[in-house]
Parts: sequence; structure tokens; C-alpha cells
Amino acid sequence: MAYDAVGIHESVRGQGHWPETDQTPTLTLFLENLEDRSLRRVKQLGVTGVSMSGLGTGGIETWTDAALKRNIDRAAEAGLELRNIMFELSDRIRFGEPGRDEDIETVISAIQVAGRQGLPVMEYNFYAHRIVEGYKVVPGRGGSGLMDFNDDRIKDLPPLAGQTAHSLDEMWDNVTYYLEAIIPAAEEANVRLALHPNDPPAPISRGSGQIMSTVEGWKKLVDIVPSPYNGITFDCGVTRELGHDPVEICRYFGERDQINHVHFRNVVSRVPNLDYTEVWIDEGHVDMFAVMSELVRQKYPRLIYPEHPPQNDSDTEFPFDGISATTYTGFAYTVGYARAMMQAALATQAANR
Repeated sequence: MAYDAVGIHESVRGQGHWPETDQTPTLTLFLENLEDRSLRRVKQLGVTGVSMSGLGTGGIETWTDAALKRNIDRAAEAGLELRNIMFELSDRIRFGEPGRDEDIETVISAIQVAGRQGLPVMEYNFYAHRIVEGYKVVPGRGGSGLMDFNDDRIKDLPPLAGQTAHSLDEMWDNVTYYLEAIIPAAEEANVRLALHPNDPPAPISRGSGQIMSTVEGWKKLVDIVPSPYNGITFDCGVTRELGHDPVEICRYFGERDQINHVHFRNVVSRVPNLDYTEVWIDEGHVDMFAVMSELVRQKYPRLIYPEHPPQNDSDTEFPFDGISATTYTGFAYTVGYARAMMQAALATQAANR
């Protein structure tokens, strides 16, 4: 049996009493860079799975075996595993414009790179426009800053200059064309794709329809090409923003093996889709333990990202630019809370066997 210098057995070091395995979730943080200080801070929190946005060398057209391997190896040197990269789709793909076939081939090439290098998940969005104009910061406990969304702030906004509105039917046609081309390549490469729901989930974003602004839309999306490789990022906070029970929705997609990434956060929802506040992970309308227990029951084996911590004085006074911009202290809190939920869920599962 292997113990470290202070007598902590390798099976539990950094993970509490129940280690993360290939049959349990893995906590993750989103890295802005792979500098030593960023890697150290992630490792110090006991997090072993990491996500990134791109390879730090440009868009998806710059993906090469060498570039991805360099990122994977850099994380591995710190005892971390790069398990998800978010990538951007071109306007030509999202809006069905001339040239989209060439851009789809570029995405397929990146998926093949990911498959050869062993990256298990690639995450993306399919917005016509992300209506972040509807957010504002409101005071939370102790004067912390919470993100609040209300559709009244944005419902009459026109398309941005130089852009046009796209109907819901157009967006469904475009994502169908994309998925039918891309999913066979993902299956062959053994790389799961995770489409993040619209967030904010307002039904209209500067005149354009949003395909992932309803749970019905999520279900329609995964049925276009039924496959574990055509999955979603299950976000329990967005689920509650839409007025649904996160445990029920988690079970629906988990039974189909189409949860390929998880975002773990809490909200207070007042009017589905239209009026809500993102709050601290230990307050709000989402039963976080019930969600974690369902993921543990499913033996969900991929990443859980405890995201969107509120603004707090520590991060405002001492910003850190390596982990999702400037919210390291907030993430330390959300990681600790998520780990406690997972340890409790694993312990409960073991006791009930």
C-alpha cells in the first residue's frame, strides 16, 4: 500500500474518503492557461480533471496533434487530466451560410485530432446570439455580487449591426445539417460532443430563435442523431431556470447515455426562462445533493464543473487570472461544496448496498 510523506493513502489523497474512479464523476475546473501557478492552484483543491477553451493557439482551425498533445502533456505533468475542450462554431455553420461544408470539415479534422490524442469530450454552443445583455449584478449575502437575468431588459432588442435575425426553424435546420455530418466522425474517433443549453435561456435573442432554450429542445436535439456522441452539457441551474426538476431531467438524459458534461450550480427561478438569479451553490431552488446522488446512481463517469461562483470581496481584492478569469476563491468554495455532495452521495450509495 502506498502512502505519501504525511501518511495519506494514495487511494484517498485529495479526494476525501471515497476516491474518484472510472465509475464516479470527476470534479473539474476551467483553466484559462496552463501556467505553473494555475496548475498548482487547481491541484491544491484536489481537482484532477480540467477543461479549457481552445488550445491557446487560435480557433479550431489550428488544432493539430502536436498542439493538443502539448496541452495534454502539460496538464499531466501537474498530475491533472485534460478531459474537455470547448470550441467555437463558425457563423457559416450556425447560420447555414455558403462555406459551411468547409468549416464542418475543419471541425471533423479537430475531432479526429482529439480522438488520436485521447481527449474524451468536446463542448460547444449553438447560439444565434447569446443574450448576455439581460444580465445585471445584484447584491447577495454579505454584499456579494449575484448575476440576475430578466427578459424585460432584452426582449425588444434588435439584431446587432450587420446581423440578421434567424428563425427557430432555420436554426433547427442548421443544427440538423451539422449533426448529421459530424456525429459519425465523433463516433469513429470516440470523442463525445456536448452541446451546452442556451444560457440565458430567453426564447428570443435579438430577434433570433434559440434551439436549446427549452427542455423540449434539448430532447429534440439528442434525437436528431440518436447516439451517446450527440449529447448535452447537463446544467442543473439552467434546468431550474426553465422551471423543470433537475433530477428528473438528469435521469432522462442519463438513461440515454447522453450527458457528456455537467455544470453544477444553483439558481432562484421566479418565471421560467424569463426571470431568475444565479446564487451561491448552497442556496437556491436546486436540490444539489439530489442531483449529485442521481449522477452517482447512474455511475456517470465524466466531468462535473461547479461553475459560476458569485462575486466576493476576496476575488475582487485579489483577482487571479488563471482559473475562469478572476474568481479563484469562489471556485474554491464551489469545489469544496461539490466534493462534500459527492462524498455524501457515494457514502449513501455504499451504505444502501
